[in-house]
Amino acid sequence: MTATAQPAGETRVRTLRIGTRGSLLATTQAGTVRDALIAAGHPAELVIVKTKGDVTPGPVQRIGVGVFTAELREELAAGRVDVAVHSYKDLPTAPDERLVIAAVPGREDPRDALVARDGLVLGELPAGSKVGTSAPRRRAQLRALGLGLDIQELRGNIDTRIGKVQSGELDAIVIARAGLSRIGRLDVITETLDPVQMLPAPSQGALAVECRADNPELIAILARLDDAHARAAVVAERSLLAELEAGCTAPVGAIAEVVESIDDDGRVFDELSVRGCAAALDGSDSIRASVVGPPDRAEELGRALARELLDLGARELMGVADV
Repeated sequence: MTATAQPAGETRVRTLRIGTRGSLLATTQAGTVRDALIAAGHPAELVIVKTKGDVTPGPVQRIGVGVFTAELREELAAGRVDVAVHSYKDLPTAPDERLVIAAVPGREDPRDALVARDGLVLGELPAGSKVGTSAPRRRAQLRALGLGLDIQELRGNIDTRIGKVQSGELDAIVIARAGLSRIGRLDVITETLDPVQMLPAPSQGALAVECRADNPELIAILARLDDAHARAAVVAERSLLAELEAGCTAPVGAIAEVVESIDDDGRVFDELSVRGCAAALDGSDSIRASVVGPPDRAEELGRALARELLDLGARELMGVADV
C-alpha cells in the first residue's frame, strides 16, 4: 500500500494509516488499535512496514537498538503513516522529539510463560533440558535459578518458536504471555512464571501508540485509547531502565502495578508498586529491590528504584559476561 506524506499538523479527514510490522502478533496488536479507532468513528487501516529486525538474522542484541521500531518511526516522521503501533518494550528509552506516545492502551498480563514438552513446569525440567529464549534477561534469570538448564538462542515468530518444542528440538521455550494471549494461543502454556521466579522485561505486554508531536488533533483522538494505570506502570518500568542506562536487551527485569490500599481512616487509594532486578548474564548473581508510591510519581519511583539497584551494584553485575 502506498501512502503520501501529510503536511505537519493537518487535520485528518480520511482514513488513518496505522504503521505496523507484518507478523501475526504485530498486525493483531495494531488491529486492536484500528478497530478501536473505527468504533470511535475514525476510519483506519494497517500499513505494513518492514524493520531491520524482521530481515536481519542473528541475536537481537547484536543487531542494534530499536531494530523493530526505527523504520516505523521514520515512516511516521515522514508522514507516510499517521500512527505507529509498537510493542512498547521494543522502543528505545531515549525520546524522539518528533514523536509522542499518545496512548498506552490497556495492558495484557506482563508475565513470562513457559511452553514445555509433556506439560512440564519449570521446576520439573530435568537438568540439561534445552530451553530456548531470545532475551539476555531471561537467560540470566533462568541461570540464576540454578536448575542446570541448557539455554539456547531462539528467534522467529511465535509459531516457529512453539514448533521447536513440538518437534522435540527444544524441551521448552520462555516467551511473553501477552503475545500468546493476543493471538489466541494460551492453550500451549504449561506454566505462567511468577515474577518471584522471573521478572518480565520493562513494559512487556504493553503497546505504545505513537504519532507526530505536531498533530494535536490526532494526539487528542488517540489519547482516548489511553489507560492511566497501564501508562503509570510502563513509565515507572522504563524510567528504571533509562536510569540504569540499560537497553531493551539488557539483563534487567521490572514490573509495576497499580494496587488499592487503605489508609488508617478506611479510605481506599491507589498506590504504584514497582519491583526491579538486574542480573549477571552468566546467572552467577542477581539483585532485586522494590518501591511503592503514588501513581502520579511513576517516573520518580522508577528512577529511585534504579538508583537503589545501582547502589547495590547493578552496573557492575550487568557487566558480567555471558557464557
